[in-house]
Amino acid sequence: MNSQNRDGVVAGPDLDPLIAARLKRDAAGLFPAIAQQYDTGEVLMLGWMNDEALHRTVTTRRCTYWSRSRREYWVKGETSGHVQLVKSVALDCDGDTVLVKVDQVGGACHTGNRTCFDADVLLARELPGGYGA
Repeated sequence: MNSQNRDGVVAGPDLDPLIAARLKRDAAGLFPAIAQQYDTGEVLMLGWMNDEALHRTVTTRRCTYWSRSRREYWVKGETSGHVQLVKSVALDCDGDTVLVKVDQVGGACHTGNRTCFDADVLLARELPGGYGA
């Protein structure tokens, strides 16, 4: 049986218990999920998942996120056609972030851009002598 916490996040029982035990979630039961293009390494976006979103992502091989603003699950590309076809999923060493390597079809950003990280570049290249020199 699924349960819902005070923030409206639904937790499902279907995630592998060994994986669920390693996950570190915020107070709303969420953890960040980084989407990365599998063949180029390009970082595309960051979304939020809970156990059920991760389970759906792994079983359907389509990225499923939890929308914090709409308080519902959304499958990337369901309305836009800009889908993320899952190639692999990895949990980081601390258990607090998931890396989803995908084949991105169309733009990953809600603006239509390829990536969410190309609008406001803060540092474009290493400084002579190394970082911070």
